[in-house]
Amino acid sequence: MLMRTDPFRELDRLAQQLMGPGTWSRPSAMPMDAYREGDEYVVSFDLPGVTADAIDIDVERNMLTVKAERRPAAKADNVQMELSERPLGVFSRQLVLADTLDTEHIQADYDAGVLTLRIPIAERAKPRKISIGVGSGRKEISG
Repeated sequence: MLMRTDPFRELDRLAQQLMGPGTWSRPSAMPMDAYREGDEYVVSFDLPGVTADAIDIDVERNMLTVKAERRPAAKADNVQMELSERPLGVFSRQLVLADTLDTEHIQADYDAGVLTLRIPIAERAKPRKISIGVGSGRKEISG
């Protein structure tokens, strides 16, 4: 089995714990996957524990911005927190989309804590055949 290692992962996790939760001015990153499936690109973001109304998706020109906020769960007055490892606060990710993608027709679905965006490839970017015409002789340009 092939495993990708990241020697700085533990350092990043520790730094994120020390800096506290993300805010709108300094959001935390969210993990994502991106791949091509047929005539569209699919981008999936892990956002467990985030409600759909706490997710904001914007596209300006070719810049896609996804922001989400995980709020603490409401607890009764007599509850004492013993351990809290799940990050709270604001999460954000920005992607620069290629000109070959159709940003007018992005579809977004949220299911089981995963936000999935489907971005179609623009018609002008799809491969096409060009037919060759056969002329009936030589043409001259006179001027």
